[in-house]
Amino acid sequence: MSTATLAGCGALALWAFLGLLSRLAAGVPPLQITAMGFAVGGLVGLAVVAATGRLGLLRQPGLAWLHGVGGLFGYHALYFLALALAPAVEANLLNYLWPLLIVLLSAPLRGLRLGPARLAGVGLGFAGCALLVGTGASFPPGAGPGLLAAVGAAVIWAVFSVTAGMKRLVRVPTEAVAGFCLGTALLATAAHLAFEATVWPDAGQALAVLLLGLGPVGAAFFLWDIGMKRGDPRLLGTLAYAVPVVSTLLLILAGEGEFSTKIVLATLMVAGGGFVAARAK
Repeated sequence: MSTATLAGCGALALWAFLGLLSRLAAGVPPLQITAMGFAVGGLVGLAVVAATGRLGLLRQPGLAWLHGVGGLFGYHALYFLALALAPAVEANLLNYLWPLLIVLLSAPLRGLRLGPARLAGVGLGFAGCALLVGTGASFPPGAGPGLLAAVGAAVIWAVFSVTAGMKRLVRVPTEAVAGFCLGTALLATAAHLAFEATVWPDAGQALAVLLLGLGPVGAAFFLWDIGMKRGDPRLLGTLAYAVPVVSTLLLILAGEGEFSTKIVLATLMVAGGGFVAARAK
């Protein structure tokens, strides 16, 4: 396994903690979490880029900025909103439809053929989510908007990931991610001031946001960029389907959900569908 592929694996490991840290920061408005987390990640990244004398690499075309900031802001704003409005386990699993959606969108956006194995994997994953939100599921009143936000987050991240490999974007250097994170922080701050009331976080919430900025919404994006551009995307795509399983288990262990047959079967179906799709030649 190459160093670049290991970097991508590091991003997956960090993303497994996204749901848990988001719940630990509960009480802070979603857009405020997005702004604070990306400010931490962007400033740390900017410091590293400056120390290496590569600040000039932040000068990128408008399309690169639109793609980078739009994808990062759109996904995380909806993801944090989903966790704020819906049960954490169910919202988290719906969000992790993004690996399966990447498979589906690879055909129209990248011209990659979808064979029977990939379609079977996608079908299995969607069946798992159908089981999760079926008639046997019990959601508190008003959970619908949160579940829709989780699906929206999955769609945005899938489109963002697939289009990153297109000709006009694949040459954008990893150092530019620092600028995208700061741009996302500014956009989230403006949206927060317009639509939310600011909440001063307590010590626990502040620590959760700091860890979010250093890991899942900070270093993870730099590692993922390296892994996808210089590592083995086939292996990383396969390993990505372990993230929802680990993330869900972390939430349950933290007391944010309970083990049940429905949760176990849905998790296995989503992860198994992704594995089948990623293994297809």
